[in-house]
Amino acid sequence: MNKITPSLWFDNNIEEAVNFYCSIFKNSEITSVSRYGDAGFGKKGDVLAMSFKLNEQEFQAINGGPMYQFNPAVSFSIDCNDQKEVDYYWEKLSDGGAIEQCGWLRDKYGLSWQIVPNILPKYLMDKDPLKANRVMQAMLKMKKLEIDVLKNAYDGMI
Repeated sequence: MNKITPSLWFDNNIEEAVNFYCSIFKNSEITSVSRYGDAGFGKKGDVLAMSFKLNEQEFQAINGGPMYQFNPAVSFSIDCNDQKEVDYYWEKLSDGGAIEQCGWLRDKYGLSWQIVPNILPKYLMDKDPLKANRVMQAMLKMKKLEIDVLKNAYDGMI
């Protein structure tokens, strides 16, 4: 069991959001659903909270009302093995949301995601500052990250 479980606060669309996320990530499942009873702010029978897993990462979610909203100060980063995986998550999670810079996007629920090729940290932390700088400069010009462009920058081909 994870020692830290992210907990997400939704206004009144928890079921829709959790089903959306579970449809995108492999090895995902809803593990529990609790509903409002006679007490609480919600209507009896409406979903209060859900627990779920995305790629084996545990999450909790609550229909807490409009008091809090997501912002980019907290995001989830997806480590991608290749461009096909980058493209997949970018397309699915940005649908109905907002595309941002440098591999960041906000989904239609306002949650921020970073879609990151797993080669990027190696390039950015290279001991050769010229290589790392070229990659950084290339990345800053992108919205969705393109592995071939990052590799060409790293290799000095741009």
